[in-house]
Amino acid sequence: MWMNGPWDRFPWMMIFPLIFLTFLIVMVVFIFRGGGPMCGGQGPHPKDDSAREILDRRYARGEINQEEYQRMKKELQ
Repeated sequence: MWMNGPWDRFPWMMIFPLIFLTFLIVMVVFIFRGGGPMCGGQGPHPKDDSAREILDRRYARGEINQEEYQRMKKELQ
């Protein structure tokens, strides 16, 4: 015999599967999007630097001398 009638557990029988299904959908979307940088995913892509910016950085670090810098800068223009 049921304590509160046959519909006592009816709301939970509908709500729990909806919550579980929502959780599964969120997990699948999270996995297919890459999971973000903290979960081993790639996260946002870094900005691609222009050749001129790379050349300027190399010169600033001392990897190339002034003559090479001027020559490469002229070639890029």
